[in-house]
Amino acid sequence: MTFLGAAYLWVKAAHLIFVIFLMAGLFMLPRFFVYHQESPAGSEEDRKWIDRERKLLKIILNPSLVLVWVLGLLLAYDIGAWTMGWFHLKLLLVVGLSGYHGWLSGYARKLARGERTLTDKKLRMMNEVPGIAVAVIVILVIVKPF
Repeated sequence: MTFLGAAYLWVKAAHLIFVIFLMAGLFMLPRFFVYHQESPAGSEEDRKWIDRERKLLKIILNPSLVLVWVLGLLLAYDIGAWTMGWFHLKLLLVVGLSGYHGWLSGYARKLARGERTLTDKKLRMMNEVPGIAVAVIVILVIVKPF
């Protein structure tokens, strides 16, 4: 019997559900930033974007990130993933996505202060980061190439 026992599949399902929520938020927030930057600082539209970004972070992204980590670590412990090569790369990518989340949070605060330090093109390019990371993570988890 493993650590999670009969709860393993439920924990795995919950982990995947919150990964989907997290990824949706990581795709949405940079797109919000592109539209936000088009509004004049201090305008009514600016305030609406600040509120949308704050809600996305507070209601979806932050709780999802915490739950993804907690549930993922439980699953990793349960299957003994710490000895598996594919898991080390997956963990590195998840740490990177967590850092990306932190960067997005910081940029949301900059926009709220009226600072627009990135171009729309750079923000659109940043929007590709989670897609590439999740593609590699899915391959690592399903294929387990090493």
